[in-house]
Amino acid sequence: MIRCYVTDRKQMGGVEPLVACAARQLEAGVDFLQVREKDLPDRELLALARRILDLPNPKGTLVLINSRADIALAAGAHGVHLPGDSLPVNELRRIVPEGFVIGVSCHTLPELETADREGADFAVYGPVYAPRSKASHGAPLGLEALAAACRRVRLPVLALGGVTEESIPSILAAGAAGFAAISLFQT
Repeated sequence: MIRCYVTDRKQMGGVEPLVACAARQLEAGVDFLQVREKDLPDRELLALARRILDLPNPKGTLVLINSRADIALAAGAHGVHLPGDSLPVNELRRIVPEGFVIGVSCHTLPELETADREGADFAVYGPVYAPRSKASHGAPLGLEALAAACRRVRLPVLALGGVTEESIPSILAAGAAGFAAISLFQT
């Protein structure tokens, strides 16, 4: 099961609590840690990414920067997480180093199919349930839509939106490779 912690410093009460939470998640060994701080100025985002990358990472968590391949490369991050309408994955692959991880957020089946066709390493798909921590991209898609989406693509699909400890077995039974979440990890 793939686990992806998505950061949100506003919910955490600032940068310092976010860094502390990131340290706990790295120690716990989440698979991906997505630095999703869209409103930070470039220099502050780069500094935050470097701080997180400098934390002990005993289990080899891959740190991804949301939407900013330039910041990811400058910080030495393991990859980037793109919105579904971003630069095509196969075009980005031409300019990033081998092994650079590219994830894509998808809210529709066509976006998911495009991410798969272009060679994304994984996709986040949702909202499956009503999100607890951020504004939704529409009505929850539900488990049936998640299951249908997982059957249509080859790449690993992570469920997003309203994920709880109790919903994880249903998400996995629907065919998801794992989940991405904000609130679930903020302990």
